Amino acid sequence: MDFRFPPEDLDFRRTAAAWLDAHLPTRLPPREWERELGGGGWVGIGWPRPAHRPDYGNRTATLTQQVAWAEEYARSGAPARAGHIGENLLAPTLVAYGTREQCDRFLPPIARGEELWCQGYSEPGAGSDLAGVRTVAERDGRGHRVTGQKVWTSLAADADRCFVLARTEPGSRRHRGLSLLLVPMDQPGRVEVRPIRQMSGDSEFNEVFFDGAHADEVVGREGEGWRVAMGLLDLERGVSTLAQQVGFEVELADVVRGLGAPRDPVLRERLVRQWCELRVMRWNALRTLGSGEPGAASVAKLLWGRWHQRLGELAVEVRGAAATVGPAPWQGGDAYRIDDAQRLFLFSRADTVYGGSDEIQRDIIAERVLGLPREAR
Repeated sequence: MDFRFPPEDLDFRRTAAAWLDAHLPTRLPPREWERELGGGGWVGIGWPRPAHRPDYGNRTATLTQQVAWAEEYARSGAPARAGHIGENLLAPTLVAYGTREQCDRFLPPIARGEELWCQGYSEPGAGSDLAGVRTVAERDGRGHRVTGQKVWTSLAADADRCFVLARTEPGSRRHRGLSLLLVPMDQPGRVEVRPIRQMSGDSEFNEVFFDGAHADEVVGREGEGWRVAMGLLDLERGVSTLAQQVGFEVELADVVRGLGAPRDPVLRERLVRQWCELRVMRWNALRTLGSGEPGAASVAKLLWGRWHQRLGELAVEVRGAAATVGPAPWQGGDAYRIDDAQRLFLFSRADTVYGGSDEIQRDIIAERVLGLPREAR
């Protein structure tokens, strides 16, 4: 397979890089930066643009051009995207499973960078095994009333809306009776967001509590939420995986720079292995991009999860005992803050859990690709 990008994609990549160079570095708040991206035509690239609503997305782009943009964005060091979940997860899901009216209503404000979304999937008792969802939604005269708790909800504190996987069929179990609902977050007394404070002092994730919160839309048919949710998770591991790998390249380069030219042959071998495995992951991601190949997303998740953990281990191992402590207060630092290598090590511990644990990914490959019998429950 030829992994080289054609000339038109290289031109697109140069255009993207030039725009980013002209607009970075930025001190804009996350929401304003999203509007800047939307105004520049860089949100929703490649989305379908029906004749009745050409504002669904911005500039046209092939799948490989979308990859080029995502990679250049990651390579530029631009801020983490506050609109990632709406643009890359919800929007393609609406195109695939939603109604024309839902696309008309929700896609244009996402493309303009005006509306932010969060994802209400995981619960305290239903993380990688989403079939254990216990959040319930009962019909009322205008839609559904949602009651329950979600956890590890990224960007919930700033989001305007949340797509929530909830049980709409009373007494249903496992994959049956679930629906994907669209819930406005601005419902005082009915939606509460609590930041999850980490040891580092950051709060990247949140708990979200729904107490009879109104949901005004169902994506797909009611009761078919499992099919929609699984389709969305496959989107989560598509183009964004290639952009993520650019971030991995930057982290690997930082580790190499910190080491200089290591004399230890074992250490050199580990660094070379990390580099080789990263190249293989990229080629595999390009090979399966847009193919719909069964199990491709699960294979990719297994590959990069353990790879990233090994990189985090290497980043702190080579520093020895110094990697276990922060800067002392008398050195002008905050002893409770961590540096980039320590953050890489600690955060990568979760790589084999979030987004579907390794055990779940292996089950998917075994059952859906290899055709092995399902595990008895």
